[in-house]
Amino acid sequence: MSADQLTPLASEAGCHLFSGCGFPAPGLNEFQFEPIFTIGSVDFNKPMLLSMIAALLVIGFFWAAFARPKLLPGKLQLVGEIGYDFVKRSIVLETIGKKGEKYVPMLVSMFFFVWIMNIMSVIPFAQFPVTAAIGFPAGLAAVVWVTYMGLTFKKHGFVGGLKNLCWPSGIPGWVMFILVPIEFFSNIFVRPFTLAVRAFANMFAGHLLIVMFSIASWYLLSPSLGALYGSASFIVAVGLTGFELLVQFLQAYIFVMLASSYIAGALEEAH
Repeated sequence: MSADQLTPLASEAGCHLFSGCGFPAPGLNEFQFEPIFTIGSVDFNKPMLLSMIAALLVIGFFWAAFARPKLLPGKLQLVGEIGYDFVKRSIVLETIGKKGEKYVPMLVSMFFFVWIMNIMSVIPFAQFPVTAAIGFPAGLAAVVWVTYMGLTFKKHGFVGGLKNLCWPSGIPGWVMFILVPIEFFSNIFVRPFTLAVRAFANMFAGHLLIVMFSIASWYLLSPSLGALYGSASFIVAVGLTGFELLVQFLQAYIFVMLASSYIAGALEEAH
């Protein structure tokens, strides 16, 4: 039997620093979930459940807030109007302008859906940011891609749409043979990829850090200076959680702001 096999598991009760246990560093196992149930070849797991709860919360809240709108709004309607106007005025109208009003409902829904999926990481028993599973931001990025690509070709036609995507205005013609392939690759392939990865990577890294310092808070508890080490790690975990709350909001804001800028580019006049 090897020395590694003789070492007690760090997750065992009573296993702390200086007790012969290794630190149970979190890894990809924190993002893998056993299926709750299976339908055919599809496994329904915790992130899927949380995403459905997030969607129902968004739908339920705005339904309740605006099902019977009043001239003098109640508390729920007032909160709904503040949230709706925030996305409309601070993101959509600032980025797209008046012509972007028809896309406000979609972008408001997307903002709050992404935000609530992120907030799931600090909700008891949920404790996982859904966007840390790449499939969810990738799906939302695909919706954005289909939207702005569809608008591009609908407004400008096939040739005009390609020109909109690939032909920057105000650039000397002699550099176009370099810029056109770059613009084509960037606008058609890189945009949705970076949109998805940005949301995924921030939530993935934040969740991993919080889990690591939370585990370390318990592991570092030991005789002598253990209480000091454990308390310091716990304070860091709490601080990271507070910082993560800010990042969760900012990621939803950035996601919708970029989606709005892509739609604005699709709607702008031909070069």
